[in-house]
Amino acid sequence: MLPLLETLPPGADAFDFFPGHWTVRHRRLDRRLAGCQDWTEFPGRTVVERILGGLGNIDDNTLDIPGRPYRAATVRKFDTASGLWSIWWYDARYPGLEPPVHGRFENGVGTFLGDDVFEGRPIKVRFIWSGITAKTARWEQAFSEDGGESWETNWIMDFERTA
Repeated sequence: MLPLLETLPPGADAFDFFPGHWTVRHRRLDRRLAGCQDWTEFPGRTVVERILGGLGNIDDNTLDIPGRPYRAATVRKFDTASGLWSIWWYDARYPGLEPPVHGRFENGVGTFLGDDVFEGRPIKVRFIWSGITAKTARWEQAFSEDGGESWETNWIMDFERTA
């Protein structure tokens, strides 16, 4: 059994801004990796709680996409050995967790990278956290088909704290 940490290691506090209740403005690219320029905007809500004594957090999301609302969750865990955060997405419409992305915050911006498959082809996935204040934050997701040489941003979430 691992001991409880009295103080968190450097980097473990990167998501300390996030616990609480948020409204979310979603912008989602209508078709990914298809040269599409059309976006759908819709509201949502997110509730975030710390877990693992501060070495992780979990959020519960309500996505009010027109005609197809759904729920999803994110689990984040800090690795004290590597100093990296791992992030997993779980979409209630599908079985299983998405493959994780891994990364850290530098100069107020969090960059997280991972490998996945989209429509049968391998891709790189990038999450970027930025614009973090006591009341706001922004998350962006991008895909790359060329090993990270170029990126297509396909989802943006602007968070505003409600509690």
